[in-house]
Amino acid sequence: MKLLEIVTAYFQGEKIEALVFILPLGLLSLVFGGWLLSDQAGGFARGVAIPFLVMGLVMTGVGGAVGFRTPAQVATLQASIEHEPEAAKRAELARMEKVNRAWPTYLVVWAAFGVVGLGLRFATRGDFTQGLGIALVFFSGVGLLVDGFAERRARPYTTALEQAPRGD
Repeated sequence: MKLLEIVTAYFQGEKIEALVFILPLGLLSLVFGGWLLSDQAGGFARGVAIPFLVMGLVMTGVGGAVGFRTPAQVATLQASIEHEPEAAKRAELARMEKVNRAWPTYLVVWAAFGVVGLGLRFATRGDFTQGLGIALVFFSGVGLLVDGFAERRARPYTTALEQAPRGD
């Protein structure tokens, strides 16, 4: 597979995940969190609403930023590949090495969300903390899902970059 084809396939997957899953889920989280604060009474609803609002903002920002920056990022990379394929390949490999080194950190963060969430749900009696715990468990699963797909795109992409023919 040619270097340009490898790059295009990888970034297409990144763009689709961002715009079809992360951004819409972020927006839905904001709507749900807002609805809970405005129409639902009690500590449980507030405990659920706060993480939904915070993570909704994060996911909307990340999904939008990744999804909408991807075409420009691909165009820049394509131009680099056309002019200096080896330099472009080295730069992209360096970027992807950083991305791949971050996966264990993300895994720990999402696992911590889950463990803390389960602890709050089962080790506390307050409605607010139990609602907070349930929402943290939900976002733990979302984070593991999103990063699970992203990692499964990134690692083969890195391998394909490494194996791409010279001067391609």
